[in-house]
Amino acid sequence: MKLACQEGLLPGANFAEKVKNAEVLGFEGIELIGRGLADRKDEVKAAFANSPVKPSSICAGFRGCPLDANKAERDLAWNDIKALLRLSGELGTVGLIMVPIFGPPRIPDLTPFAPPTQLEKDLFVELLKDAAKVAAEAKTFILVEPLNRYETHLLRKLQHAVEICERVNHPNVVIMADFFHMHIEEEDTPAAIKAAGKWIQHVHLADNTRMQPGTGDTDFAAGFAALKKIKFDKYMALECGITGPDRADALKKCVRYLKKCIKG
Repeated sequence: MKLACQEGLLPGANFAEKVKNAEVLGFEGIELIGRGLADRKDEVKAAFANSPVKPSSICAGFRGCPLDANKAERDLAWNDIKALLRLSGELGTVGLIMVPIFGPPRIPDLTPFAPPTQLEKDLFVELLKDAAKVAAEAKTFILVEPLNRYETHLLRKLQHAVEICERVNHPNVVIMADFFHMHIEEEDTPAAIKAAGKWIQHVHLADNTRMQPGTGDTDFAAGFAALKKIKFDKYMALECGITGPDRADALKKCVRYLKKCIKG
């Protein structure tokens, strides 16, 4: 398992400084912000060129809504997603993190023919099958992310996302597990991780407070033990707030804490 950090959390006046600071702080990867990434691709490549720190993943960055009722809105989202997948492959990241929908359904309720959630899942599966072709060509993953009940109505547990991936049945469509969302939605986080197994290809880290790990009561050691059981060996990226006046010091302490939890 390798530790990564979202670029926005790292100290540094520019991206090159953030990469250098990531190495000093003990991170092995940086999760990139998807919005505007294509415009700074050369800068990002140059910063990583001679560094042991690598780009771990791309976090969203697409416009529109992948499951909007309006086809133009859906097309906007999926065209951006495909472009970001190609960029993911070019930069060598594990994949693109994507959430299918925030908030309530946007598709009409067609009960008794079908409720919105069924229509959304059926549509999501078909759209993922199409995008998976681009992911395969780019040699990267679509990382489907379940959220918590306060942010989405659709995919909230790891198993919800696994069910979608099983229906798509494509090796480039997998899931991302987020400790913050799991702390809210899963009855047993380690059990949920073990059940999701091979589908987990990326992880987000935040404590139950949504701040950096080690500041709340989430049992990361138990979660990491479960990840070891499923032979997870990829990146775990910080996606959280940072407490304290000294960001670099807080991140350094967080890395020490996480490495201790990984060792068990």
